[in-house]
Amino acid sequence: MRILLTNDDGINAPGLYVLEKIAAQLSDDIWICAPSEEQSGAGHSLTLNRPVRLREHAPRRFSVTGTPTDSVTMALRKVLPGKPDLILSGVNRGANLGDDITYSGTVSAAMEGALAGIPAIAMSQLITRNDSGHDVSFSAAEEWGAKVLKPLVEAEFAPRTLLNVNFPALPGKDVKGVRVVRQGFHDYERGTLVESVDPRGFPYFWFGLQGIEHTIGANTDLEATSEGFVSVTPLQLDLTHEASLAALAQRFEA
Repeated sequence: MRILLTNDDGINAPGLYVLEKIAAQLSDDIWICAPSEEQSGAGHSLTLNRPVRLREHAPRRFSVTGTPTDSVTMALRKVLPGKPDLILSGVNRGANLGDDITYSGTVSAAMEGALAGIPAIAMSQLITRNDSGHDVSFSAAEEWGAKVLKPLVEAEFAPRTLLNVNFPALPGKDVKGVRVVRQGFHDYERGTLVESVDPRGFPYFWFGLQGIEHTIGANTDLEATSEGFVSVTPLQLDLTHEASLAALAQRFEA
């Protein structure tokens, strides 16, 4: 089984090395193509206004001066000798739960795989407020990653779908199991805005995150991870709100 690994934290991210260890339990035909720098929050963006450069670091290990979407595109069109059987994106430093997925480069890399008709899974490790920099524990992902993936890679993926996996912020031994759940929704302001002046006297702004209130609903990814379970959520690329179609169409009927 040929597996493509990517992420949004960059080619040197600790979570990517964790993902390599997980993937090695599934196959020895592993290829890596990830952004050269961190691209957190890049979403499903594609680089169109400048050239994208590809660098080979070692056999089957490449980086791209672009987004997670660019990385998957380059891997499929230039790097790999043939179509992969599976795309794994992560392991992200931090959760991709609820409506986080609309911002997530990790999830978007898996979306690009789904668009290409390839089974794709995004994987993220929740962190605590005490975690900073690279000082993050991936214990839950390390212990549960392969356990979660082995049943999933044998499943049949519906067209234009992907899977979103989140590991709770717990030591691996304390994880309670796996729950297959729906996407939840956060209830929070979009973050802080830090304003300051650079050494040359010009103002700058820096977006930040702040405490998030979880709107916990039954059987959601938010609830599952908060209770110590790994969450597995199937996502679809069709964003159409079916219930609104008829009502909107009536507004244009004669």
